[in-house]
Amino acid sequence: MSQIVKGVIARSEGADVEVVDIVVPDPGPGEAVVKVEACGVCHTDLHYREGGINDEFPFLLGHEAAGVVEAVGEGVTEVQPGDFVILNWRAVCGQCRACAKGEPWYCFNTHNATQKMTLAEGDPMAGTELSPALGIGAFIEKTLVHAGQCTKVDREASAVAAGLLGCGVMAGFGAAVNTGGVTRGDSVAVIGCGGVGSAAIAGASLAGATKVIAIDVDERKLEGARRFGATHVVNSSGVDPVEAVQQLTDGVGADVVIDAVGRPETYRQAFYARDLAGTVVLVGVPTPDMEITLPLLDVFGRGGSLKSSWYGDCLPSRDFPMLIDLYRQGRFDLDAFVTETVELGDVEQAFDRMNAGEVLRSVVVLDQSQLTKEEPA
Repeated sequence: MSQIVKGVIARSEGADVEVVDIVVPDPGPGEAVVKVEACGVCHTDLHYREGGINDEFPFLLGHEAAGVVEAVGEGVTEVQPGDFVILNWRAVCGQCRACAKGEPWYCFNTHNATQKMTLAEGDPMAGTELSPALGIGAFIEKTLVHAGQCTKVDREASAVAAGLLGCGVMAGFGAAVNTGGVTRGDSVAVIGCGGVGSAAIAGASLAGATKVIAIDVDERKLEGARRFGATHVVNSSGVDPVEAVQQLTDGVGADVVIDAVGRPETYRQAFYARDLAGTVVLVGVPTPDMEITLPLLDVFGRGGSLKSSWYGDCLPSRDFPMLIDLYRQGRFDLDAFVTETVELGDVEQAFDRMNAGEVLRSVVVLDQSQLTKEEPA
């Protein structure tokens, strides 16, 4: 039987988000209903609200979430009711050309729920189907997803921290470790020290990089970057970041440079801050209007690799449990990414604080028992 729960929607482009009643159907074949315990406020959700992804309003926002499976549909074997899961937007199909080549982290045909959640009776748009952010929609008490979007992890982990692996932290960590291939002894520079960039710094440090250079224009973020493992910081509002990286790497540039901003100027900085035959990784998301011009001779003459990182090139079934294990061992500080916890009605204010650069992550807590666990410092 369908349920009516509270959730946060963006009704139209640029309008403030609203908490409304939403109808969640029973799971059909291959689907699961998940009781959401916590969900991070990611910049991608703001992109949806502003119409920067597409115009399929109204959107059910939120996607960086963890919770407990409540019910599953016919044929579901991956998870069962009671499992603690992190939601992911790469539910690999196992059949596309990427999966067939043994590269499921590039899956081109990821699964989403077939049924739609809708606005409940009494709403001016009652019955309207909602477009869930990244196929998830998790600023809601319970959400309907494809069962493959549920990755089971250790229940001992805090949902407040664990949910962040669902997008930003995994994107940054994976950009360094999976896409960039950072390994022991490498020098790494990360441009942009928000949530994604900080995760890239943490990943590079954990992978054994001996020099990790954090670059930003905000001293608060640079100070935070040291906590995640940065060995050097560069405030690019006052110095040329390319020159600074070269000076810190004996004049040659970094082995891996990660652009966690995604603008033409930062990508150019990343390109020229790397060593010959080094690697550039773009994980910051550009807007559709952005373009870049580079001398083709420089592209040829410098060699190496220019890569884009999709979701940190992660495989959720492999990477989420591994990172939760590292978190539980005290080797990967997920709690450090959580600046504040908020309620479902506070998402609009959380967007404001995110735009002002005041937070790494605000996390919406829907299960208050999660606040009895160890709070982030």
